[in-house]
Amino acid sequence: MMRVALTIAGSDPSGGAGLQADLKTFQAFGVYGTSVVTVVTVQNTVRSSRVEALAAALVGEQLDAVLEDIPPQAAKTGALGTAAIVEAVAARKFDCPFVIDPVMVGKHGGLLIDPDARAALIRLLFPKVALVMPNLDEVRELTGMEVRNIEQMKEAAKRVADLGPSSVLVKGGHLEGPEAVDVLWHAGEFLELRTPRIESRHTHGTGCVYSAAITAGVALGHPLPEAARRAKAFVHNAIRMAPGLGAGHGPLGIVPL
Repeated sequence: MMRVALTIAGSDPSGGAGLQADLKTFQAFGVYGTSVVTVVTVQNTVRSSRVEALAAALVGEQLDAVLEDIPPQAAKTGALGTAAIVEAVAARKFDCPFVIDPVMVGKHGGLLIDPDARAALIRLLFPKVALVMPNLDEVRELTGMEVRNIEQMKEAAKRVADLGPSSVLVKGGHLEGPEAVDVLWHAGEFLELRTPRIESRHTHGTGCVYSAAITAGVALGHPLPEAARRAKAFVHNAIRMAPGLGAGHGPLGIVPL
C-alpha cells in the first residue's frame, strides 16, 4: 500500500513554499500527500503582501476529514498562524510520527505566527512530536539564544529539546562557510549533516522542502537519522536544480534524487 504523509501548513500561490512545496516533495519521494490549509498568503518571489489565517474550526474539520479516511504514516506542520489553530491541531489524535517546522517569518519578512500561537506551539505540540527543526532565527525566538557556530548550534538543540520534542534539528544555513551544516540531536547523540554550500538566490521554501523530505522519509519507514541524511541531500540537489523562476528568491527544483 502506498505510504501517506500529511502537511498542515500555509498556502503559497507562487508554489515555492508552504503546502505546495510540501506536496511536490512528498511526490518526489513516492509518498502520497494530503494537506490541511491553515494560512492563505499573497506572495511571490519578490514580495509578500497579505497573510490571512483560516478559522480554527475549519482547520479542524479539514483534519478530521483526512484522518478518518486517509490516515498518514507521518505528518508535519508549517505555518500555523494563530493559537486557536495550534489548539485545533493539538486536540486531534495522530497515530504517527509528527515533525514541526516552526515557521515564524516568511522569506520576505511577513509574520506567519503570532506570539500567542508561538507560546501555544511550545506548550501544546512540542511535547508530542518526534522532531522540531528550527532555523537560527527561530532558535532565537524559541530560546533567546544567538547562534554563530556549530558548538552553539549543539547547545541550542539541547535547549529546544528541553521544551519537549524527542529530537531537534537546528538548521545552520544562515551561517557563513564553505559548507551548509545542520545539527541533529537524537537519542542523546549529535549528528552533523554537511553539504557543500551553493551560492544561489533561489532558496524560497528551503525549510519547507527540508521538513517535508524528512516527513516523507519517516513515512517510508526510515529511522530519523537516515531520513534526515536523505533529506539533506535532497535539499542540496533541489537548490542545485532550481529552475530560475521569478525575479527574486525563486523556488527550488524539486525532483527525485
